[in-house]
Amino acid sequence: MKIAVVALGKIGLPLAVQFAMKGHQVIGCDVNQNTVDLVNKGIEPFPGEDFLGEYLANVVNAGHLVATTDTAAAVSESEAVVIVVPLFVDADGIPDFGWMDAATAKIAEGLKPGTLISYETTLPVGTTRNRFAPAIEKISGLKAGTDFHLIFSPERVLTGRVFADLRKYPKLVGGINEASTEAGIKFYEAVLDFDDRPDLTTKNGVWNLGTSEASEMAKLAETTYRDVNIALANQFAIFAEGANIDIAKVIAASNSQPYSHIHQPGIAVGGHCIPIYPRFYLWNDPVATVVRSAREANAAMPAHAVHLLEESVGDLTAKKVAVLGVSYRGGVKESAFSGVFGTVTSLLEHGAEVLVDDPMYTDEEITALGFTPYEAGSPVDAVILQADHKEYKSLTKGDFPGVKAIIDGRRILSPNNFEGVAFRCIGQGDLK
Repeated sequence: MKIAVVALGKIGLPLAVQFAMKGHQVIGCDVNQNTVDLVNKGIEPFPGEDFLGEYLANVVNAGHLVATTDTAAAVSESEAVVIVVPLFVDADGIPDFGWMDAATAKIAEGLKPGTLISYETTLPVGTTRNRFAPAIEKISGLKAGTDFHLIFSPERVLTGRVFADLRKYPKLVGGINEASTEAGIKFYEAVLDFDDRPDLTTKNGVWNLGTSEASEMAKLAETTYRDVNIALANQFAIFAEGANIDIAKVIAASNSQPYSHIHQPGIAVGGHCIPIYPRFYLWNDPVATVVRSAREANAAMPAHAVHLLEESVGDLTAKKVAVLGVSYRGGVKESAFSGVFGTVTSLLEHGAEVLVDDPMYTDEEITALGFTPYEAGSPVDAVILQADHKEYKSLTKGDFPGVKAIIDGRRILSPNNFEGVAFRCIGQGDLK
């Protein structure tokens, strides 16, 4: 089968490689010429994805994967098209469809009858049917559901472990009509493998969600649920700090009960999922007060971490503060909606001199993001740990000469390594 994968980012490229490893002929499409050139050389364009470098080199050398900037031409040669173009929201929570609309137009230009189109980018409910189907029909002159198949099948993977997650989690499929759904199921059964999951009530594999709207809703529901759960943990944590309770022990005890799972609190949850997809849901359902409150609570956690620091050392004016972590989570080089931005902004508003460190970023890359790099071993007054990189777990007060306070926003540091320093975790009282 010939397959076009549109957008070779941190989800799209592993998907293209997965399809190619199943023996299909894959054309990867991207607007970035450098990305295309690297892929065609068998070189991964970004670090941090398990097995991607090895697998990519293998499928490129075998002739199963090529990359191009000409999406329309790639689509014209393909039997199936998978779209993983990013979709963001603006400051008011309104989805910005610019990139998606542009990619959709290119797909429509090259579309031929009988092709399956699958949107994997998370979308507000109704977008596949009400926005993209008419747009494709207008440009291509073909009828959705009759001349071509159209489905929504959400990506359900985390960067860094995409190949494992593709096997672990059921693939959800919903089309704009029954024929589209059936075509989507047949496609994904041909390109994916699944782990045996005796814990699931239904056999792991491709699951029929019935409609594109149901499939869109399934992804929004799971990510919005997580956002609300994290907000609850964060609010528990803030209360626990004032009551001298260690929230980690409380959550561990709560999670030992049947049907219970509470996330650990933290500075913020970034990336393209948790900060964004609940806002897609709010766009569909603006009266969802629980969802809105949860998003606001989680967005406020960087400022809360700075508040804890101020409680520990007093006025932050002219204090040197090192923020550890540009990435939104450990082991992944991705700064999208990372807690570093809110943390640095809040520190600057309090008059601090802010320095930023991340083992996955060069000083030049940190500077390009608008931050001042921290020079390892230089004196600071305080530290806020924002990302849970494994490199940070063994840090001690000797790594930060003159440090007076540590705020561990990810609960990975050992208080024993900071004896004599005001040490606080999110959801824990002041430890001297």
